[in-house]
Amino acid sequence: MTEKNGTKSPPGQDHAHGPPHDHRTTQAAATVAGGHDHTHDHGHDHAHGAAAGGCCGAGAGAMCGDIGPVGNLDAAGRSFRVNGLDCAEEVAILGRVLGPAVGGAEHLAFDVINGRMSVLDSAAPLGDEEIVRLVASTGMSAAPWRAESAAADQAAHLRRQARFTAASAAFWAAGLAWHVAESGAAGAIRLFAGHAGAPMPWPEIALFLAAIVLGTWQVAPKAWSSARRLSPDMNLLMVVAVTGAVGLGEYFEAATVAFFFALSLYLESWSVGRARNAVSALLDLAPPTVRLVAEDGGERDVPAASVPVGSRFVLRGGDRVPLDGEVVEGTGAINQAPITGESALVTKEVGDAVYAGSINGDGTLIVRATKPASDTVLARIIRMVGDAHSRRAEVEQWVTRFARVYTPAVMALAILIAVAPPLLAGGDWATWFYRALVLLVIACPCALVISTPVSIVAALASSARSGVLIKGGAYVEAPGRISALALDKTGTITEGRPEVARIHPLDGVAAHELLATAAALEARSSHPLARAITDSATGQGLRPDPASTSRTVPGHGVEGSYDGRAVWLGSDRFAAEKGMADQLPEPVVREIETAGSTLVVVGDDTRVLGLLELRDRIRPEAAGIVARLHALGVGRIVMLTGDNARTAQAVASAAGIDEVRAELLPEDKVAAIEALAQTHDVVAMVGDGVNDAPAMARAHIGIAMGAIGSDAAVETADIALMTDDISRLPWLVAHSRRAMRIIHQNIGFSLAVKAAFVVLTALGMATMWGAIAADVGVSLLVVANALRLLRARPADAPPRGGAGRRTAAPAPATPAPVRA
Repeated sequence: MTEKNGTKSPPGQDHAHGPPHDHRTTQAAATVAGGHDHTHDHGHDHAHGAAAGGCCGAGAGAMCGDIGPVGNLDAAGRSFRVNGLDCAEEVAILGRVLGPAVGGAEHLAFDVINGRMSVLDSAAPLGDEEIVRLVASTGMSAAPWRAESAAADQAAHLRRQARFTAASAAFWAAGLAWHVAESGAAGAIRLFAGHAGAPMPWPEIALFLAAIVLGTWQVAPKAWSSARRLSPDMNLLMVVAVTGAVGLGEYFEAATVAFFFALSLYLESWSVGRARNAVSALLDLAPPTVRLVAEDGGERDVPAASVPVGSRFVLRGGDRVPLDGEVVEGTGAINQAPITGESALVTKEVGDAVYAGSINGDGTLIVRATKPASDTVLARIIRMVGDAHSRRAEVEQWVTRFARVYTPAVMALAILIAVAPPLLAGGDWATWFYRALVLLVIACPCALVISTPVSIVAALASSARSGVLIKGGAYVEAPGRISALALDKTGTITEGRPEVARIHPLDGVAAHELLATAAALEARSSHPLARAITDSATGQGLRPDPASTSRTVPGHGVEGSYDGRAVWLGSDRFAAEKGMADQLPEPVVREIETAGSTLVVVGDDTRVLGLLELRDRIRPEAAGIVARLHALGVGRIVMLTGDNARTAQAVASAAGIDEVRAELLPEDKVAAIEALAQTHDVVAMVGDGVNDAPAMARAHIGIAMGAIGSDAAVETADIALMTDDISRLPWLVAHSRRAMRIIHQNIGFSLAVKAAFVVLTALGMATMWGAIAADVGVSLLVVANALRLLRARPADAPPRGGAGRRTAAPAPATPAPVRA
């Protein structure tokens, strides 16, 4: 558990203020000291991390499917809303067109999921009108960014796409209806079979040509840009196929390809929009206004963004909390489910923290704002989920790399099919050219590449709604492959709320005197053990003055002056160092350690005054959670703690943990993680404070417990469990596996359909309309499959109960924590 500065102490009674300096945690420390840095890298060397240069749009060959941020969006500059910016293919086009004008593509940044382009202040001078003109030359349109109208602009762009697609569909259907009316059902069958040499009347041709123009209207400028750059993409691929079909007189085929390709692009924009909306829905959790309490006692509604820290505001029953704050008046029950995923009401009293986005159930509270609207827990979650797309999963990178090779390869194969049989075997040029066009249509990788990032974004958004903040696509994939899990003890396996179980005064010292001395030494500490001692003293009516000149002795305990004499408090090792080990009653020490409790020795400069026995409670669900993790295939579960070996073993036995490593300093935990990494493919470390950051950094996955109240935990971990509920761990593993299962289904299905059509094309059994219809059908299916991750089914929902400290059911007193 954490002290005031957010760190945990080493073994014994140490109040050390932070872990030893480590280059891997420098950024984390800076974050704690100086605020939030959302772009830090705290030292992970993940095999599944994003490859260098893998950021979409940063180089040639970017394919649709990458929908994460590109470039430094936080840098100063001008932003533009770009209609048509739906994937990294458009990022690459804009980089090539605008890059030379602004001094290089590195002066541009893109937020694809929100359709935003930023021209950084480092760019060469270029007027807004010229930027808009250059963007228009790519077939897209741009306007200065306005956050308040961004959602409306996105909706308008989608409606425009829908209108063109619907118009193309209408003319395509009208042409088909004309043909059926002229030739009957038998003629329609011949039309689908390739006309069978029958001439097509001009009205029908006109209808199909209108469908072609409308279907390719938004694609043709991008295709022309691709052709000029000699960089084939799916837009050029489709336009070439449509143009070739028109040249062969296959107007129905060309119209079918144009309409269905327009439909597939609309589906792509729609699916990215659904993923965007899932993230944007988080913004609606905090109300835009605050009922502020004025200095004269009056109340008025003001924008949340304008409320300074320290202001007081009113929460009435049923109100959503607009800002993070601390209760200063009243008592109420808060539903924190929007932040933590835990629906149980949590009682809030004076001094308790409340978080923006949570809901006041009953009672009226007066709250003092502790953070501005831009820096609440909810705001950080929204930013991090939005930024998470840039840290792509290994499977997502594989799909992108595959598509970069796949599309040019199929284009080359199509050229070979068009010319080789006629030249080498005397084949019919028209027949083989048509088959080559069919192959080009099949090559469109839309379904393959769009389903993966949509699945990742859906998984990120649904996990955030369940109180699990996953900070990148790479970390969606990794939990499903965990083979070893290391857990901190205090606050993870145990509740982290120790209590003084027994007092053992020695040498005629009164029990109240012993407790008062210990409370005086611990008066200025927020450590769980210190709070347990001071709470016990307060409960007995003891309110001693804080010890003077108190200081922490790293790894041992605390010393100070109280009641005119030097006193100290610490572990039995501290007593031994002071030469007083022989004063400890061995039967009592053995009894305390055998019970799995924590031993605290109190003494002065001449003798041991007595012993305190502290006990923590094992979380009631701990054993069941460990069993579920084992059942999910997590082979090794290890507890790392600074507590003594007997206490740690008692906790591990009760929880069913496989291995215990006790009496560890922070650097010892790092060594333990490194040892696990040598024998296991994916090692996760679960901790609840900055002091665990070095070990979390060395693990493949760092998971922070109880991050709702810890800025540092949210910032430094790969995955943050917003409550202190370890039942989220098996849910996280299952969620990861479900996401990867859906992604693999989508990849397998897409490739299988394309492989089947390649074979049918080689046999002369495939048609262009059949190929594009199959491709769009696959796109529909894989997108729908990916978006299933947005729906939390009962079997997938995080377990309810046991997360809120004030609402957790009582558990038997079991081993106590130590400061580690």
